[in-house]
Amino acid sequence: MSGPVIFTISAAWDREASVWSGHCDDIPAAADAPTFDELLDKISPMALDLLPDSHPDVAPESVFLQITALRVADPVAG
Repeated sequence: MSGPVIFTISAAWDREASVWSGHCDDIPAAADAPTFDELLDKISPMALDLLPDSHPDVAPESVFLQITALRVADPVAG
């Protein structure tokens, strides 16, 4: 078994579309979803499905997804 292989998913909130958009250039995978959890639910299996095409030498059980999320801070309503 190989050691852990970390792929970074970049996620950002699109205020106009009201969705989280995420992508990973290393696999490549991309998805949109209305919630952050739904984005993870979509992109995780997608990343594993695409893995053999991009990285045939990487075992699926060694894959870790690191999520980097960006969202504009909303001011506190007062």
